[in-house]
Amino acid sequence: MKSIIITKWIEPYKLLETIKEDYQYKDFTFDTISKSMEKKKFFKELGQSQYSIGLYMKNVNKYYLFTRNDEFDIWAKLQNIFSFEQKDFIIEKDSISAPFDMVDMGKAEASIIIY
Repeated sequence: MKSIIITKWIEPYKLLETIKEDYQYKDFTFDTISKSMEKKKFFKELGQSQYSIGLYMKNVNKYYLFTRNDEFDIWAKLQNIFSFEQKDFIIEKDSISAPFDMVDMGKAEASIIIY
């Protein structure tokens, strides 16, 4: 599993709608009390599909799960649309908490979790 942590400001719903073009999706809405429980459900379902990705965005109380039946390079599409440069994102392969912590602390706009 790896994560792409987006630090460049982007329009969150443009990101969401762009990913939805190529994937079926489900969201896990949470509040302060249910956040941990919904995160566990999110991770469980993320691991059930071979071609799934997750999305967590700043100021949105949802975890998004995207699935499809075949491999697709969503990151190439997003780099093309948003013109990301190397300084605009961090690839994280070692920490499962960093993608969520950086968004929660306001140091990132969104995190894409690739299973």
